[in-house]
Amino acid sequence: MIRLIKKDPSHNVFRFYLIQIVPGLFGQWGVLREWGRIGQPGTVRKDWYEDETQAQIASDKVLNQKLKRGYSQEETVYA
Repeated sequence: MIRLIKKDPSHNVFRFYLIQIVPGLFGQWGVLREWGRIGQPGTVRKDWYEDETQAQIASDKVLNQKLKRGYSQEETVYA
């Protein structure tokens, strides 16, 4: 799972974006995306692809678009 965040307190921007590749029941692969304001439930979208390679390409494309728009990858901290 990739977690991206975008924070700009001067413009009241506190957003998150999650990207995850998930297997389907019948051999297809999905790119699960969730986005919204940090601390609130987000909007969820799933796009389905015939194989894992196509899903990975789609996931990378979304990731690159979000990085260009000012999102940064959040560091994962395990306690």
